[in-house]
Amino acid sequence: MSSTTLLQRPSLTVSDFRCTAIAGEKPFVEQHRCHSISFVRKGSFGYHSRGREHELVAGSLLVGFPDTEFCCTHDHVCGDECLSFFFEPELVEAIGDRREPWEIGAAPPLAELMVLGELAQAAANGTSDIGLDEAGQLLAHRFVEVISGKARKPAAVSARDRRRAVETALWIDAHSHEEIELEDAAAQASVSAFHFLRTFSAVLGVTPHQYLLRSRLRHAARLLADEERPVTEIAYDVGFADLSNFVRTFHRAAGVSPLKFRQASRGMRKIFQERLGMN
Repeated sequence: MSSTTLLQRPSLTVSDFRCTAIAGEKPFVEQHRCHSISFVRKGSFGYHSRGREHELVAGSLLVGFPDTEFCCTHDHVCGDECLSFFFEPELVEAIGDRREPWEIGAAPPLAELMVLGELAQAAANGTSDIGLDEAGQLLAHRFVEVISGKARKPAAVSARDRRRAVETALWIDAHSHEEIELEDAAAQASVSAFHFLRTFSAVLGVTPHQYLLRSRLRHAARLLADEERPVTEIAYDVGFADLSNFVRTFHRAAGVSPLKFRQASRGMRKIFQERLGMN
């Protein structure tokens, strides 16, 4: 089993697990440290816990409950890959229903959960503009709703929370060149990360991470159109950690590469200048 930590925040940790166990390999007892959800991305394995047996395939969820013993078996298809989210108690408390839905052990491939699992995987792959921590919280929230059968009605957003969302959006835009995590923005709004994620999304229609990325793209587009600096320098200045991520994200948003965007903006400027000169 190989494990790679993809993200570590005060309220949750995200890891990628790849198992290469072979058929007939002797299982061993493990124990869940905290509440967790593992989205099975590929392969299959058996999961035994509390006298119950589950067969998990691609799209299933392995659900961990604190201090619960379990073991995994590989009697059929061997090898599996999972994207796993580990939640700290305060985040589980904010999501609600700390016990009942989390004690099921595993969830079958349910459409309502599979799509969010794939969204989380896209975030992990860097092909979505939603944050990986945001995707994990959305998956956990939806999991609790689906398994408990207690879908919550959208809560009315107070005037205070609306103001917080707007003011924090302005703060994010002004500091978008810096490294900003969900917890940082929530601290700026003086609320918990989960509450901030819900209210910000409800008020502005995008998640905080989506707004952060789009602020960076907006600033980059302006600099590409107005300045002659290298694309790499602009990418770093607006807050992207590496050039390839910037180029990929910009192309996904604009439909063209940053260089093509710059060339097009110069062409349009020349056309407008010529037309204005003719008038």
